[in-house]
Amino acid sequence: MTRDRARLPVLEVALNGSRDHAETPRTAEQLAEAARAAVEEGARVIHMHPYDAMGRETLAAESCAAALKAVRAACPGVPVSLSTSSEIEPDPRARLDLIARWRVQPDLVSANQGEAGIEALCEYLMARGVGIEAGILSVADAEAFALSDIKNRCVRVLVEPLDADSAAALAHAAAIEQVLMRAGVSIEQVHHGDGLASWAVNSRALERGHGIRTGLEDTTVLPDGRPTRDNSALVRAAVAMIADASKRLHDRPEARAGR
Repeated sequence: MTRDRARLPVLEVALNGSRDHAETPRTAEQLAEAARAAVEEGARVIHMHPYDAMGRETLAAESCAAALKAVRAACPGVPVSLSTSSEIEPDPRARLDLIARWRVQPDLVSANQGEAGIEALCEYLMARGVGIEAGILSVADAEAFALSDIKNRCVRVLVEPLDADSAAALAHAAAIEQVLMRAGVSIEQVHHGDGLASWAVNSRALERGHGIRTGLEDTTVLPDGRPTRDNSALVRAAVAMIADASKRLHDRPEARAGR
């Protein structure tokens, strides 16, 4: 028997960001088209960085609203997450002020836990009904998150080791996971990495029952190192990885014994 879709690990697509690739979507129309293609391939959560008319990442209300409306029209019912990265707006007060102007809200935001002012931002958004994906990029981030008041009120944790070397990224993901486990963080985890190493991080996460993320924000190459054509090709590869991991878990002796 195949596993019900609702029980499969979460697959999130990160459509863009600052990474350079010919097919990275920027405009609201491009984001909508890329999101639709990714969802058709199997993505279940959409993450994106809106851009302004000058081609810059932005938290400005008008640009965020345009991107959200376009993507929701293309992918009705699919949760949409926006970035709140300090790389977009480094000043915590200015960032909060920009986000306070949002009138069209995302379902979720990613909130990197190592950034100044992030817990206050998370509290503000949760009070407005926006879910938090807590970004953990390091062991120090995990330790800070473990001591926070929001650790089990977020929707999920994004475990994000950014090491270029696969072995280092795997060790980093394991260390972050250990901190979260010891702290009793019980919310869902979604893991991803950077570049080719992202696929090793994804594979480990699936073997441990976690969700995964892929997309042009995270990598421009497929698991075998070949350049990807676009986001949908990355999602297709991730879906195949999920299916393979699911089969391996299903075929383990302990799983067979329970049939």
